Amino acid sequence: MGTGARGDVVIIGAGLAAVSAIETLREEGYAGPLILVGKEPELPYERPQLSKDFLAGAKEFKVVHDEAWYAEKDVTVLAGTTVTALDLKDGSVTLDDGKKLAFGRLLLATGADPKTPPIPGIETAVTLRTVEDARRLKEAVREGTRVVTVGGGWIGLEVAASVTALGGTAVVLEAAAQPLLNVLGPVLAEHVADLHTRHGVEIHTETTVEAIEPGVVRTSAGEIPADIVLVAVGAAPATDLAADAGLEVGDGIVVDERLRTSDPRVFAAGDVALAKHTVHGPLRVEHWDNAIKQGRLAARSMLGKEGAYDWQPYFFTDQFEFSMEYVGRSAPEDEVLLRGDTEGDEFIAYWQRGRTVTAGMNVGIWDVNDKLRELVGTEADPDQLTDLS
Repeated sequence: MGTGARGDVVIIGAGLAAVSAIETLREEGYAGPLILVGKEPELPYERPQLSKDFLAGAKEFKVVHDEAWYAEKDVTVLAGTTVTALDLKDGSVTLDDGKKLAFGRLLLATGADPKTPPIPGIETAVTLRTVEDARRLKEAVREGTRVVTVGGGWIGLEVAASVTALGGTAVVLEAAAQPLLNVLGPVLAEHVADLHTRHGVEIHTETTVEAIEPGVVRTSAGEIPADIVLVAVGAAPATDLAADAGLEVGDGIVVDERLRTSDPRVFAAGDVALAKHTVHGPLRVEHWDNAIKQGRLAARSMLGKEGAYDWQPYFFTDQFEFSMEYVGRSAPEDEVLLRGDTEGDEFIAYWQRGRTVTAGMNVGIWDVNDKLRELVGTEADPDQLTDLS
């Protein structure tokens, strides 16, 4: 069988969901063996810093906890280690050195990997998922370096802002009519695009990439010079391990509202989990806040304690002077209502479907997100939502 015992808790993946699960397991009284397996050599860290502060020039790279903390919590950390197989019948995982770890309960927090579309020359492009990715990109950007980002989503735009802060020239290629159009709607999408344009970012919309060649990106709009090409067109959940083991997978590892997989001993949390939300149904969310909360819920579920996936999705972004928080889950057809000064980057946006508030966003106005969270899912008078009195 190898190392490990049937009562062990093994966690695969060393991101925020994993750390949150460890914290909760110990807080809730679990005193048994706890093993964390992560493929990156670093201790767990917060990924938002990769496209924000750290990439923009911050010298300090922050881990969530230092080595002493894991020792204090009696956690065995296997960093720089890959799990090559999961055997549900045997109740074990196999590591890249051939050793096996037995488990009584297993948490899959394997995250997601950047998508790489089938474009000629894509192998020469870079992606941003790990701290090593961020280090290499930051070291490569100098004054005037042209960084062309394929994809105008949150990561692509955050990278553009950070590249600009480093003195580089940022170019964003977006297939839609506006960056973030499906997320924010046309008015707010234009606001974000204008923000970037004012700071010197080149944005090419309704543009598809045909090939990546040395020094240039060939697109439907012509050739665009590029020193570095970064692909940011989304991420795919890392489900191979689960699928090969026979667990149910879809756009993520399928779990119920308590984050239990099709095997009662195995749980999933974070970017990889396609979880049954009590309101929204099957939902996979790739954000920091969700990973932390799902880690807590998975830990409680492992211990047989109550809980359910019932919180609203949340995320935040910082781009130039634009800082915002968003809570809820809107759809492109929802109506967008604005309250405040959109020109001055201090306003609140609401999304409504009929009279039901589906999402809220605060820009440059703080200490209101909890109130927005309470509004989401309730009915409200549109006139009251936008009333400044």
